[in-house]
Amino acid sequence: MPAHSQDAPRPLPDRPNLRHLKDQAKDLLRAGAARSIADAQFQIARTYGFAGWPKLKAHVVSLEEIGRLKHAIDTNDVARVRAMMLRNPELHRAPLGYGGDGPLTWVAECRVPWEPPSPARLAMAQWMIENGSDVHQGGDGPLGRAALNGDRIPMMELLVAHGADVNARWRGNFSILFSPCEALDPVPLQWLLDHGADPNCGHPEHGSPPGTALDYLIGSYVRAPETLAACIDILLNAGGTTKYHAPAVLALLRGRLDLFSVQLDADPSLVHRRFPELDCGTTGTRMLTLRGATLLHVAAEYGHLEAARLLLDRGAAADGRASVDDAGVGGQTPIFHAVTQNADLGLPIAQLLLERGADLSIRARLPGHYERPGEIVDCTPLGYALRFPGHQGKTVALLRERGGAE
Repeated sequence: MPAHSQDAPRPLPDRPNLRHLKDQAKDLLRAGAARSIADAQFQIARTYGFAGWPKLKAHVVSLEEIGRLKHAIDTNDVARVRAMMLRNPELHRAPLGYGGDGPLTWVAECRVPWEPPSPARLAMAQWMIENGSDVHQGGDGPLGRAALNGDRIPMMELLVAHGADVNARWRGNFSILFSPCEALDPVPLQWLLDHGADPNCGHPEHGSPPGTALDYLIGSYVRAPETLAACIDILLNAGGTTKYHAPAVLALLRGRLDLFSVQLDADPSLVHRRFPELDCGTTGTRMLTLRGATLLHVAAEYGHLEAARLLLDRGAAADGRASVDDAGVGGQTPIFHAVTQNADLGLPIAQLLLERGADLSIRARLPGHYERPGEIVDCTPLGYALRFPGHQGKTVALLRERGGAE
């Protein structure tokens, strides 16, 4: 290891070990790159971006203690958590939980073990709140993480009873109501609304929110047609509004084929219309949206098989293309959306589209992986599906069986 570098400091390992760092210093000394063990330890500290060895040592010891606290939480060891926090009250503010908001956030999420909050977990949360943990840490992070799952209603009740705000914003812009919208869980969604959450997320004192709960719900990456429909209905019944002002799109997403059929009867041109306002539709690790797409694309994206069948019966083209933007990106057919869904969710619609003549040789220039911002790929449906491996095994097999080319 070099004694010093003008490069950016090295990141510490996920679980730094003080003995390993001491061994690194000894290696420097043995290699003749340091005058003394103190000099070697100083160089090691600087390599990792610390002013000196005492600062690095204190940081690593703190991380080790936080790791022990996390283990106590994960094993529902209330006595151990209490003892550690009484000995070191700073642990109430330790960087634990989602976004490093604090131990209470980790307690409230009930992720390890993944189970409804046990009496021990609830007792732990209550003791922490009463003895120094901030129920509002991170912008009501504990309530936001608890609200991801309907099994955690008892934890939500405890947090709200101690002052958690159902209209808070995590990190200043992510409304608590967005949590069940992201997870497509109607149970905590209804609970929050029943306890005063604003479906339109209005916080005029903080400026305009980044869309309403219904906007966020429709834009979520999770695909579960039945629970999506249930959540949409809950928000509409609560007075929720959305920027997506296309009634046919909303009827389709709600699974209301009765309303959808009436709308198509009243305006048959809807079958072929493109919707440039649909900036939703990303899922998994894929950045493709529905901007400029047709209703058949929407059905393929959200897994609505019967809506897709109805549209095809009404004359929708199985190979109808979405709009192409000024950069030449777009032009995908509905099957591109169906074959890139997690866990083969789009397989039934892909099968239907192929039965109705979908062409697997069509190519389009489309957005790629979300971890590679700006990536554009030229691909067939099979080539696109293969860019998001591990999710579409049966779908990929179907495309290859039907002669799909990469």
